Order: sequence, then structure tokens, then C-alpha cells
Amino acid sequence: MKIYTKTGDNGYTSLIGGVRVAKHHLRIETYGTVDELNSYIGLIADQQLSNHHKSSLKEIQDRLFTIGASLASDPEKSKMIIPDLLEADVLFLEKEIDQMNEVLPALTHFILPGGNTTISYCHIARCVCRRAERLAVNLSEESFVEPLIVIYLNRLSDFLFVMARKLGFDLGIAENKWIPRV
Repeated sequence: MKIYTKTGDNGYTSLIGGVRVAKHHLRIETYGTVDELNSYIGLIADQQLSNHHKSSLKEIQDRLFTIGASLASDPEKSKMIIPDLLEADVLFLEKEIDQMNEVLPALTHFILPGGNTTISYCHIARCVCRRAERLAVNLSEESFVEPLIVIYLNRLSDFLFVMARKLGFDLGIAENKWIPRV
């Protein structure tokens, strides 16, 4: 099978279900941003991390593929069975956040991204995640979006922020606190 089909050469693509839409359609932008996020999660997972963090990130990548499949489906025409996102997936993120937070000092300042490449990758992924969340909310105002998708993306951005802090803590890197000029 060839990787190229030439069916998108005129600026249109197909949703799962067969409906053709412009490549700039909000649904395409939304699942494309989730795909971008998944790539950044892969970049983070390729860094020097504990096996636990790598395993958690692999789980997250799987859920992001589930989210992407859901977003890539025409909610009115697709008869294909798409894997479900579950409340347990959100609880998994919350548990991971809580475990990382147990050892972290209280957050007393806003944190500027940086301090280490892996920490910075976490912050980039967090920003892309927030964009994916905003797009999913926007899409939900015009078409069906599984509500758990928005909740998961919201919690995932929190996870990525806490993971950035935890990695810095584990590496002994001081947080880059924002101290505003006065």
C-alpha cells in the first residue's frame, strides 16, 4: 500500500465515516493538535526518565490516539467502533499528579519554563495540550465532542506542569520562578 493517496491534494480530507471536509476545518485542527501533542509526549519519553515516567507517558500516548480517533470521526456518520476514553483515564492522571506532588515543595510563585531541556519539553507539551483543550471546547460548541476529552486534556496539562516540576526536583534544578518587576 502506498502512503500517499493524492485524495488530499485539493485541500480536503476525509473524517472517519467518509465525510470530506477542508483541511482547515476545526475538527481537523483539533485532532491535528492532539497529534502534535502526542509527538511532544514521545519526545519527552525519549529523554532520560525513570521507567515509571516512561510507562505513564506511553499510557498517555495511547489515550491521545483514542482521543484523536474520536475527534477524527464524523459524529453523525461514523459507524466504526472507536476505543472509549474512560473516567479511569482521568483518575490515572490525577493519581500520578498527586504522587508527584507529595514530594514537591508548595508552589509559591508562577514558574517560567526552562532550566533543563526535558523540563522545557514538558512545558511545550503543556502549552500544546492547552491549545488542544481550547480547540476541543470550541469544536464542542458546533459539533459533538465527547465531554471526557476536554476533561482529560485539562488534567493532562496539569500533569505535564507537575511533571516538569518533579523532573526539576529530581535533578536538583531550582525552579525558574517568575518575580515580576515592581
